[in-house]
Amino acid sequence: MAFIILDRDGVINYDSDQYIKSPQEWLPIPGSLEAIATLNRYGFQVLVATNQSGIARGYYDVPILDDIHEKLMRELASVGGYIDEIFFCPHHPEDGCLCRKPKPGLLHQMQAKYPINFAETFFIGDSTVDIQAAKAAGCKPLLVLTGNGQKTLAEQTEQTELADTLYFPDLARAVEYVLSQPRKNND
Repeated sequence: MAFIILDRDGVINYDSDQYIKSPQEWLPIPGSLEAIATLNRYGFQVLVATNQSGIARGYYDVPILDDIHEKLMRELASVGGYIDEIFFCPHHPEDGCLCRKPKPGLLHQMQAKYPINFAETFFIGDSTVDIQAAKAAGCKPLLVLTGNGQKTLAEQTEQTELADTLYFPDLARAVEYVLSQPRKNND
Protein backbone atom coordinates (compact mmCIF):
# COMPACT_ATOMS: atom_id res chain seq x y z
CA MET A 1 0.00 0.00 0.00
CA ALA A 2 1.37 3.44 -0.95
CA PHE A 3 1.02 6.28 1.52
CA ILE A 4 1.41 10.02 1.23
CA ILE A 5 1.43 12.51 4.10
CA LEU A 6 0.15 16.05 3.77
CA ASP A 7 0.24 19.08 6.01
CA ARG A 8 -3.18 20.75 6.21
CA ASP A 9 -3.02 24.56 6.54
CA GLY A 10 -1.28 26.14 3.57
CA VAL A 11 -1.27 22.89 1.58
CA ILE A 12 -4.90 21.73 1.42
CA ASN A 13 -6.58 24.91 2.62
CA TYR A 14 -5.68 28.56 2.95
CA ASP A 15 -3.76 29.36 6.12
CA SER A 16 -4.34 32.31 8.45
CA ASP A 17 -2.12 34.09 10.95
CA GLN A 18 -5.28 34.29 13.10
CA TYR A 19 -5.76 30.48 12.87
CA ILE A 20 -8.57 28.56 11.20
CA LYS A 21 -11.09 28.67 14.06
CA SER A 22 -14.33 27.54 12.42
CA PRO A 23 -15.62 25.55 9.46
CA GLN A 24 -16.55 28.85 7.80
CA GLU A 25 -12.89 29.94 7.89
CA TRP A 26 -11.71 26.69 6.29
CA LEU A 27 -11.37 27.32 2.54
CA PRO A 28 -9.65 24.88 0.17
CA ILE A 29 -6.83 26.08 -2.05
CA PRO A 30 -8.00 25.72 -5.68
CA GLY A 31 -7.04 22.32 -7.06
CA SER A 32 -6.01 20.81 -3.72
CA LEU A 33 -9.08 18.64 -3.21
CA GLU A 34 -8.92 17.37 -6.78
CA ALA A 35 -5.22 16.57 -6.26
CA ILE A 36 -6.09 14.42 -3.23
CA ALA A 37 -8.82 12.67 -5.23
CA THR A 38 -6.22 11.94 -7.92
CA LEU A 39 -3.93 10.39 -5.31
CA ASN A 40 -6.85 8.20 -4.17
CA ARG A 41 -7.51 7.06 -7.75
CA TYR A 42 -3.86 6.05 -8.06
CA GLY A 43 -4.09 3.92 -4.92
CA PHE A 44 -2.51 6.21 -2.34
CA GLN A 45 -3.67 6.25 1.25
CA VAL A 46 -3.65 9.91 2.26
CA LEU A 47 -2.79 10.91 5.82
CA VAL A 48 -2.60 14.43 7.26
CA ALA A 49 -0.17 15.66 9.93
CA THR A 50 -1.10 19.08 11.29
CA ASN A 51 -0.06 21.26 14.21
CA GLN A 52 -3.17 22.75 15.84
CA SER A 53 -1.85 24.87 18.70
CA GLY A 54 -5.01 26.99 18.48
CA ILE A 55 -6.53 24.38 20.79
CA ALA A 56 -3.91 24.97 23.51
CA ARG A 57 -4.19 28.73 22.94
CA GLY A 58 -7.96 28.57 23.56
CA TYR A 59 -8.99 29.79 20.07
CA TYR A 60 -11.08 26.67 19.42
CA ASP A 61 -11.61 23.22 20.92
CA VAL A 62 -11.47 19.64 19.62
CA PRO A 63 -15.21 19.53 18.73
CA ILE A 64 -14.73 22.64 16.54
CA LEU A 65 -11.63 21.06 14.97
CA ASP A 66 -13.75 17.96 14.28
CA ASP A 67 -16.35 20.18 12.58
CA ILE A 68 -13.60 21.76 10.44
CA HIS A 69 -12.36 18.32 9.45
CA GLU A 70 -15.89 17.14 8.68
CA LYS A 71 -16.21 20.07 6.25
CA LEU A 72 -12.88 19.11 4.67
CA MET A 73 -14.06 15.50 4.26
CA ARG A 74 -17.45 16.55 2.81
CA GLU A 75 -15.90 18.89 0.26
CA LEU A 76 -13.28 16.28 -0.61
CA ALA A 77 -15.96 13.60 -1.06
CA SER A 78 -17.81 15.93 -3.44
CA VAL A 79 -14.86 15.63 -5.86
CA GLY A 80 -14.41 11.89 -5.29
CA GLY A 81 -11.61 11.98 -2.74
CA TYR A 82 -10.97 11.04 0.86
CA ILE A 83 -8.35 11.25 3.59
CA ASP A 84 -7.75 8.06 5.54
CA GLU A 85 -6.97 9.88 8.79
CA ILE A 86 -5.97 13.25 10.18
CA PHE A 87 -3.36 13.29 12.95
CA PHE A 88 -3.02 16.53 14.89
CA CYS A 89 -0.96 18.02 17.67
CA PRO A 90 -3.13 20.14 20.00
CA HIS A 91 -0.21 21.39 22.11
CA HIS A 92 1.32 24.82 22.54
CA PRO A 93 4.82 25.22 21.04
CA GLU A 94 6.23 25.67 24.55
CA ASP A 95 4.69 22.43 25.88
CA GLY A 96 7.68 20.37 24.73
CA CYS A 97 5.53 17.54 23.38
CA LEU A 98 6.86 14.92 20.99
CA CYS A 99 4.04 15.28 18.45
CA ARG A 100 4.48 18.92 17.40
CA LYS A 101 6.27 19.30 14.11
CA PRO A 102 9.24 19.64 13.54
CA LYS A 103 9.43 16.61 15.83
CA PRO A 104 8.31 13.43 14.06
CA GLY A 105 5.84 12.26 16.73
CA LEU A 106 2.74 12.57 14.52
CA LEU A 107 4.46 10.52 11.85
CA HIS A 108 5.41 7.88 14.40
CA GLN A 109 1.74 7.76 15.48
CA MET A 110 0.87 7.09 11.83
CA GLN A 111 3.46 4.35 11.55
CA ALA A 112 2.14 2.68 14.70
CA LYS A 113 -1.28 2.41 13.03
CA TYR A 114 -0.43 1.94 9.34
CA PRO A 115 2.27 -0.13 7.57
CA ILE A 116 4.15 2.93 6.28
CA ASN A 117 7.64 2.66 4.83
CA PHE A 118 8.83 6.22 5.40
CA ALA A 119 11.75 5.83 2.95
CA GLU A 120 9.17 5.44 0.17
CA THR A 121 6.70 8.04 1.48
CA PHE A 122 6.40 11.64 0.34
CA PHE A 123 5.47 14.30 2.91
CA ILE A 124 4.15 17.47 1.30
CA GLY A 125 4.25 20.64 3.39
CA ASP A 126 4.57 24.40 3.15
CA SER A 127 6.98 25.17 6.00
CA THR A 128 10.39 24.40 7.40
CA VAL A 129 8.85 22.42 10.28
CA ASP A 130 7.13 20.11 7.76
CA ILE A 131 10.43 19.47 5.97
CA GLN A 132 12.23 18.91 9.27
CA ALA A 133 9.57 16.44 10.50
CA ALA A 134 9.67 14.59 7.18
CA LYS A 135 13.44 14.28 7.29
CA ALA A 136 13.48 13.31 10.98
CA ALA A 137 11.15 10.40 10.19
CA GLY A 138 12.98 9.46 7.00
CA CYS A 139 10.24 10.58 4.56
CA LYS A 140 10.82 12.27 1.21
CA PRO A 141 9.88 15.94 1.75
CA LEU A 142 8.31 18.15 -0.90
CA LEU A 143 7.57 21.85 -0.45
CA VAL A 144 4.59 23.68 -1.94
CA LEU A 145 4.71 27.45 -2.41
CA THR A 146 1.15 28.01 -1.18
CA GLY A 147 0.61 28.96 2.47
CA ASN A 148 4.01 29.67 4.02
CA GLY A 149 5.85 28.08 1.11
CA GLN A 150 7.06 31.32 -0.51
CA LYS A 151 8.46 32.53 2.82
CA THR A 152 10.00 29.12 3.48
CA LEU A 153 11.66 29.12 0.07
CA ALA A 154 12.97 32.67 0.59
CA GLU A 155 14.60 31.49 3.82
CA GLN A 156 16.08 28.47 2.05
CA THR A 157 19.58 29.92 1.92
CA GLU A 158 19.58 30.01 5.71
CA GLN A 159 17.98 26.57 6.04
CA THR A 160 20.48 23.93 4.97
CA GLU A 161 17.86 21.18 5.47
CA LEU A 162 15.88 22.73 2.61
CA ALA A 163 18.80 22.72 0.17
CA ASP A 164 17.85 19.40 -1.45
CA THR A 165 14.06 19.73 -1.13
CA LEU A 166 12.08 19.96 -4.35
CA TYR A 167 9.36 22.59 -4.48
CA PHE A 168 6.20 23.11 -6.51
CA PRO A 169 3.67 25.94 -6.99
CA ASP A 170 0.87 24.00 -5.27
CA LEU A 171 -0.39 20.59 -4.19
CA ALA A 172 -1.67 19.72 -7.66
CA ARG A 173 1.82 20.15 -9.18
CA ALA A 174 3.45 18.25 -6.31
CA VAL A 175 1.00 15.38 -6.87
CA GLU A 176 1.87 15.33 -10.58
CA TYR A 177 5.51 14.87 -9.56
CA VAL A 178 4.68 12.13 -7.04
CA LEU A 179 2.69 10.24 -9.67
CA SER A 180 5.60 10.48 -12.12
CA GLN A 181 7.93 8.66 -9.72
CA PRO A 182 8.37 4.88 -9.80
CA ARG A 183 6.65 3.05 -6.95
CA LYS A 184 7.32 -0.29 -5.37
CA ASN A 185 4.27 -2.51 -5.22
CA ASN A 186 3.79 -3.44 -1.57
CA ASP A 187 0.36 -5.05 -2.02
